[in-house]
Amino acid sequence: MIGLIWHYLYSSFLRCWMKWILRKITGKCELQRICANTNPGAETTMKIEYSLESSRSEVLKTSVMVSEENVENKVRDIMQIKKVSIQKDPKFKLSLQTCLLQISGFKKLFVDVENLRKQPFDSSNKQHEAMLIKLWSLLMPHVHLESRITKQWGDIGFQGDDPKTDFRGMGMLGLHNLVFFGEHYTETARQTLSRSNHPKLGYSYAIVGINLTEMAYSMLKSGLLKVHFYNLVSGAPQLHNFHQFYCYLMYEFDQFWFKEGPSSIMEFNHYREQFHERIKQLLQDPKTILTLKLNK
Repeated sequence: MIGLIWHYLYSSFLRCWMKWILRKITGKCELQRICANTNPGAETTMKIEYSLESSRSEVLKTSVMVSEENVENKVRDIMQIKKVSIQKDPKFKLSLQTCLLQISGFKKLFVDVENLRKQPFDSSNKQHEAMLIKLWSLLMPHVHLESRITKQWGDIGFQGDDPKTDFRGMGMLGLHNLVFFGEHYTETARQTLSRSNHPKLGYSYAIVGINLTEMAYSMLKSGLLKVHFYNLVSGAPQLHNFHQFYCYLMYEFDQFWFKEGPSSIMEFNHYREQFHERIKQLLQDPKTILTLKLNK
């Protein structure tokens, strides 16, 4: 209760007074002070994002929703409102522009990911079918797929004879993730599939892969991945950046699973949560970047 009261007092009154006092002392607005005194990347961008969202000015508050093509105009508007002279602070414009590109780009990325997640696998869609067959070819290049509906799909970790039923939770996002891993890290994906067939520590490759899609999606939705993307891309993060993070999860989970050595696949949920907590802990560090660095 005391914490809530303090937060209300600070956000409603004290923060405004502190900003006013610091402006008088330094001659710089809060946005300028953040850009000048904070490490570039997630640390700066997240503070800028909070400052803008907490502003009483609608122009500043809505600037976190600006489209990529309007970022430059929005930066100009902010500089006018805050009376920032580009001659006195020449680095501020570029720094703020980078932050807004990252903020707006992250929001756009979530929309793109959500659209893929909401798109169900459609057997009558030739592109969907071609992508599914591509997944098989990437993982099992020397094995002929006898038919579209076959028990062979179990060899790459699907539950039934028709993989489309396994994509219900994550839609086409799950398939895009699996194909991206197989296409961009082909040898690693094949090695991971081979390890997943271990007689004692084996797991269902595709099913676990789709489960990790849900993990990546949930961290994106909650905003946890802002640290990673704001450090990774000095601009707007793109869909392929999300797929690359997924590849990191696939590889790292496989390493984690074999290191922990669970006694049974029935313990999957327990170890999945442990792995999830480990990734969330890494993302508490404002300097974190989680990328898979392997030879393709």
